[in-house]
Amino acid sequence: MSLLRGMATVGGLTAVSRIAGFARDILTASLLGAGPMADAFVIAVKLPNLARRLFGDGAFMVTFVPQYAAERGENGRRAALDFAGETLAVMLAVLIPLTVLALLAMPGILAVIAPGFVADPARQVLALDYARLAFPYLLLMSVSALLGGVLNAQERLAPFAAAPILFNLVLIAALLFGTHIAGSPGRALVVGVTLSGIVQVAWLALACRRHGVSIRLMPPRIGPRLKRLLVLMGPGAVGAGITQIQMFLNTLIASFLPAGAVSALYYADRLTQLPLGIVGIALGTALLPTLTRLLVEDRPQDVTATQSRAIEYALLLGLPSAAGLIALAGPIIHTLFERGAFGPAQTVAVSGALAAYALGIPAYILIRVFSTLCFARADTTTPMRTGAAATLLAVAGAVVLMRPLGHVGIALATGIAAWVNAGLLAWSLHRRDALPLDSGLRRRGWRIVLAALGMAAGLLLGRQALGAVGGGALATLIGGGVVLYTALCLLLGAVDRGELARFRRRAHLAG
Repeated sequence: MSLLRGMATVGGLTAVSRIAGFARDILTASLLGAGPMADAFVIAVKLPNLARRLFGDGAFMVTFVPQYAAERGENGRRAALDFAGETLAVMLAVLIPLTVLALLAMPGILAVIAPGFVADPARQVLALDYARLAFPYLLLMSVSALLGGVLNAQERLAPFAAAPILFNLVLIAALLFGTHIAGSPGRALVVGVTLSGIVQVAWLALACRRHGVSIRLMPPRIGPRLKRLLVLMGPGAVGAGITQIQMFLNTLIASFLPAGAVSALYYADRLTQLPLGIVGIALGTALLPTLTRLLVEDRPQDVTATQSRAIEYALLLGLPSAAGLIALAGPIIHTLFERGAFGPAQTVAVSGALAAYALGIPAYILIRVFSTLCFARADTTTPMRTGAAATLLAVAGAVVLMRPLGHVGIALATGIAAWVNAGLLAWSLHRRDALPLDSGLRRRGWRIVLAALGMAAGLLLGRQALGAVGGGALATLIGGGVVLYTALCLLLGAVDRGELARFRRRAHLAG
């Protein structure tokens, strides 16, 4: 599968998932607002989500896919599937008792991940109840990550990319039909989280069967292949999950602020996840198997072209996303969320955090690309080191900036740290001659920046001209921004349609 086809497949399905996620968030905001119940829900799902993204579909995916592909190339398909079976057995042997222990120790765990809740009994009691109901999601999603990893390694990207759609649909159903049974919308949500994990495991198991992938559960044994996987996963967890680590720490710091700060950051983060998911995750997911294969086949020119196009797509789609969210933060939050328990004060709080987070969107996407360039070369250490440095900067900045700016300062520190992380990764790759760039990227990169700045200026002028921006005016501004950016890209030469078409045909033939 070519990079463009893979990116289109994952990006398209991720877009559907994000739309379903927005519907879920709108319903959640309407029923929970941005107060104690919403804060408790965010904390309850934070730990299993963080662990899943670090060790499940984060570090596990970026280390398992290249190793599975290498095993299949060297020893055949059956040997690779046996490796998957061994990995699944060890995963279950570790995670089942870990889940039981976590449920028993949940009061202590919450005291660590949300220390500010200790002084707020209402939020503490809710968070403890919700966390116990949601934590089994970690086990279920880890199994899903393994099944999805096997499919991705065989360049069957669609089933795992579609799984989050099921997550959002189950949670919407839980809110609509389970609130009376569970006793509250918050409790219905966390029960839905665990139920969604069961549904996703079943979906991916059926996809494996449909594609002739038979994984036999082997006796839990840590052999040489699994040892290497575990060694790579340690630093890979930090490198692949640095964004989630920072969001987790943001929640911890925000728990010391007044009620509503945690959920304001959550809603803002959810909106930034749209471009990060459609562009960043799609690029990283499609790039990893493609680049791994080109490196193994020793095709340096194709490696250079593939890396350059990935960076170009990151800029081409990431910069206007950031500019649009910054320019239209207030109208977007007002239109999407301001109803029910979510009022004007919550709109102001969330829109400020959204603009601050959006500053780092292009950097987050570039981090995903640069990290994938490292992972394809079996280098999980470099992303870990740069990520750790950026995290320290983000935490220090959050502590300093939250005094004058509150939760917006926390988001701003995170966005600044993302650019530092992207810069450190690029410098490290360049120093090792692992970041060759072709003339097309050098020629078009700065033109993309100019086009994005021009679009941002146009959006700000349009917003001033329209005054109060409602749903219809917002749609007009967004549509106009897309048209303006496209026109500027073509006018400035930021997009060469002929070259992109030739690259797509060449990459397709290579795939």
